[in-house]
Amino acid sequence: MLLAEKLSKYANREDVVVVGLPRGGVPVGYEVATALDAPLAILVVRKLGLPNHAELAMGAIAGNGIQVLNHELIRWLNIPDSTIQAVAAQESIELRRREKTYRGEAPPIDLAGKTVILVDDGIATASTMRAAVAVLRLQRPAEIIIAVPTAPDSSLEDLKREADNVVAWMTPEGFVGVGQWYDDFSQVSDETVRDLYQRRKRRETP
Repeated sequence: MLLAEKLSKYANREDVVVVGLPRGGVPVGYEVATALDAPLAILVVRKLGLPNHAELAMGAIAGNGIQVLNHELIRWLNIPDSTIQAVAAQESIELRRREKTYRGEAPPIDLAGKTVILVDDGIATASTMRAAVAVLRLQRPAEIIIAVPTAPDSSLEDLKREADNVVAWMTPEGFVGVGQWYDDFSQVSDETVRDLYQRRKRRETP
């Protein structure tokens, strides 16, 4: 896999964990994890979008009650706590559903002290990736490397301030969207995410 070639220095290391962002990042993460002979974890992150502007994230939530907030935006827009709590409660329902669907009863991988390669199928606005990095930081990994097949230069420059390293296979000019660089960009199903996770987990088990 071309993206994995750019990550070859992380191959066969016991401290490396590949983390895929569902849904689209998991098929890419599976290939990267297989090429590097690394465990595959899934990080379900739900953005806390404004009620009337869902793409504008006032924070994010993940499993184990993890919540990160964009306090600057919240103060600037004077967003009340009740709004944040209502959106978080709604998003937590979908978060729990996805975690149970993907991992079943398996506990999440402990990422403390690990080198984490955070994978998605691409980056457009970078808001989801930024939220994922903030969530991962709370788990105290040694290093976070963002890895994607494609992204605009502008988004990568923004993320270099968030992560320890950013790797992209291509950063084309005239970037319109992630899907334009895929022959098949159909939606990845929950079943595919679960099956890839379980398949990689079986390979890790002696």
